[in-house]
Amino acid sequence: MSNAWKIYMLALISFLVGTSQFVIAGILDKVASSVGVSIATAGQLITVFALANAIGTPIIMMATAKLDRRKQLLLALIILLVGIASTLALPGFIFLMASRIILGVASGVFVVTAYAVVAELAPSGRQGRAMSNVAMGFSTSLVFGVPIGRVIAAAYDWKTIFWGIGLLSLLAVFIIARVIPATKGEAPVSLGKQLALLKRPQLAIALGVTFFAFIGYSIVNTYITPFLSSVVSINDRGVSVILFVLGIASLIGSKAGGFFSDRIGTSRTLIGGLIVQALALVFVYVAYGSIGAAVSLLIIWMIAAWTFGPSQNYNLVSAAPEASGIMLSLNSSFVQLGFAVGAGIGGIASGGGSMLPIIWMGAAAVALAAFISIVSVGLVRPSLKKMLRKS
Repeated sequence: MSNAWKIYMLALISFLVGTSQFVIAGILDKVASSVGVSIATAGQLITVFALANAIGTPIIMMATAKLDRRKQLLLALIILLVGIASTLALPGFIFLMASRIILGVASGVFVVTAYAVVAELAPSGRQGRAMSNVAMGFSTSLVFGVPIGRVIAAAYDWKTIFWGIGLLSLLAVFIIARVIPATKGEAPVSLGKQLALLKRPQLAIALGVTFFAFIGYSIVNTYITPFLSSVVSINDRGVSVILFVLGIASLIGSKAGGFFSDRIGTSRTLIGGLIVQALALVFVYVAYGSIGAAVSLLIIWMIAAWTFGPSQNYNLVSAAPEASGIMLSLNSSFVQLGFAVGAGIGGIASGGGSMLPIIWMGAAAVALAAFISIVSVGLVRPSLKKMLRKS
């Protein structure tokens, strides 16, 4: 198998891994009903997944740094299979929470390792494109995995989705063991050295923007299915169609983020995208009685939300080029922490029975991220100039 096909194969497996994370948001009401908890309580399945991903991934990566990367990929998939097996076999909400923790660690370890592997497999000068294939595979789970999961959950039991993911992941174990070469891992970077970067004000501020932006995204995205079902009265088929459209919007947003960062700069793209997100959610709150208006505004919100990733990654790499890998790793952890906190806040907001509070709370969190970005522009640039003069 050529290296190009190996990269595409890892991107396809990343799709499976991404589906194991994102599909819960599309079937949250089904899961809540099956285990006998409220939707707000079921939302904490996303909280524990994100926390496990953010905290567990760097710990496992440091602990397994001496393993070759093929073994790290296999370890991640074996952990994934354990999480899926416990999801299918163990009854009750507590065991389901534990399963999501296991899956969160597996997802983080696989994606981080897959990025490193494809960078080595790609020809010189094309590593970025190879890594984008893995990112595309992961994000495509929003486009196809989530709505397909909703359709399957409506026709069968929601656990059928995880039977499918488990069987395909088992196949992936054998494929990786056979076709991915054993490559030496890098020397581990201690958690202390990673966290030392947070002492730089401009980097800490940038990561703070990531944190609040993803709190806002998670508050809304975690409960998007019950919101659509209850507030705008959409049936299962309609929800699946809307989830598919929102997934397409996320891909458009990812491309737009890179395009506008090159054309108008990262700061303008970041701030503009955050402002559009906040305004779109405000108008969703105002126009929630109109299905067409609400869905149109959610599409705009999703596009704007997904412009954030490419522009913020470029922003962080530009701010700390000597530690780009560590900064991207830290940013990923802050993304997952934002997911966790947002899911928790969304659970509290929806606990009163109405799903509307998640909209204005999501808008408030994104608006705070935009405010911090606007204020920090004046702080970051002088700081960067000072660093350059010292060098």
